[in-house]
Amino acid sequence: MKLRILEILQEKGKTKYWLYVQMGLSYQNFNKMINNQTKGIKFENLNSLCDILECTPNDLFEEYHDRK
Repeated sequence: MKLRILEILQEKGKTKYWLYVQMGLSYQNFNKMINNQTKGIKFENLNSLCDILECTPNDLFEEYHDRK
């Protein structure tokens, strides 16, 4: 699974910095989440993303196949 946060921000005309301020996370954790470098996401953060971006969890994720 891959988070589509950057795509949703672009669709809504919002910046990563705008979301960073809204989320209130440390920059390190926020950056890892945005760049799909995390192995998990807290339900609290998922809920916040959905509220802030006015979307559902289904909108946030897409299937991703790593070709190794």
